[in-house]
Amino acid sequence: MNRVINFSSGPATLPESVLRQAASDMLDWQGSGMSVMEMSHRGPEFTEILSTTQSLLRELLAIPDNYAVLLLQGGAIAENAIVPMNLMGLTGSADYVVSGNWSLKSMQEAMRYGQVHIAASAEAHAYHCMPAQETWTYSAKPSYVHFCSNETIGGVECHWTPDAGDVPLVADMSSNIMSKPIDVSRYGLIYAGAQKNIGPSGVTLVIVRRDLLGHALPITPSAFNYQLQVDNESMYNTPPTYAIYIMGLVLTHIQREGGLSAMQAHNQAKADLLYDFLDHSQFFSNRVRVCDRSRMNVTFYLRDESLNAEFLSSAQAQGMVQLRGHRIAGGMRASIYNAMPLSAVQKLRDFMFAFEKLHA
Repeated sequence: MNRVINFSSGPATLPESVLRQAASDMLDWQGSGMSVMEMSHRGPEFTEILSTTQSLLRELLAIPDNYAVLLLQGGAIAENAIVPMNLMGLTGSADYVVSGNWSLKSMQEAMRYGQVHIAASAEAHAYHCMPAQETWTYSAKPSYVHFCSNETIGGVECHWTPDAGDVPLVADMSSNIMSKPIDVSRYGLIYAGAQKNIGPSGVTLVIVRRDLLGHALPITPSAFNYQLQVDNESMYNTPPTYAIYIMGLVLTHIQREGGLSAMQAHNQAKADLLYDFLDHSQFFSNRVRVCDRSRMNVTFYLRDESLNAEFLSSAQAQGMVQLRGHRIAGGMRASIYNAMPLSAVQKLRDFMFAFEKLHA
């Protein structure tokens, strides 16, 4: 079996050990005589899987007891609506920092549910940077301040924890959750689609401070009401059972590899390898401000973009796929999440060096 090196931005590559474990469990999970996909979500088997997954999340992220952990459906796109449905009722308004396409979508969705103020924007810089903290201006009484910690399209990452004062800080961490340690207590709410670093598509992680519960707008559907989901331990409706199971396997893998500090060192080494090459190249370039470069999504452009198709086909011939940049940004993008081995990034770097040498 020849597996490709998958640089997809999501759904992204998973640890091979996780895939092998899932294959082994497919017909019979731990002697239960059934697949996880066939289990009742209220049966003892899945209850164990859910409890283990939530415990791993709490341990790895050091989540304080005054935070609830939810595993829901809908992805981060749905949370763009669910967050304001649950929090906008605090004051009727919210502040948004726009650092790229995903935070822009978040802001536009929130406008359906209350007043929205743009606290900062990188639009004038073509979304090639994170707005500096000193440029953020808050409205009088926001329910929360929202930002995206990593913009996959532009390859921009926020490497610091914003200061929102006493206002709850809300973060879309879909594409860099579990890539490094974070101080959960600095946030009011964190949400993340799983399909980058912590599992397959279909399950969404929500970590919410308990004092923020109970403020859902009257229009909020029951399944989207955080208080109801907390009261029912993420099972007000049938949860994405198989995706939660895979998430648990991924979290176990992270734990065995040394936890989030080990992930941070691993991810930094991969990113440094590519950015060092790009900074010394006369053929490839990265447009993101150096201090805001993403460790998860390395974007780059060929000096001669007429060679884009040849670059992609040549990379594919060597077993490297999904390097085309997002249609909005163009160029190339290598997504190098937790599960991407350093050796794969080295192979990409060597390929890029040879391609440049051939066409320089």
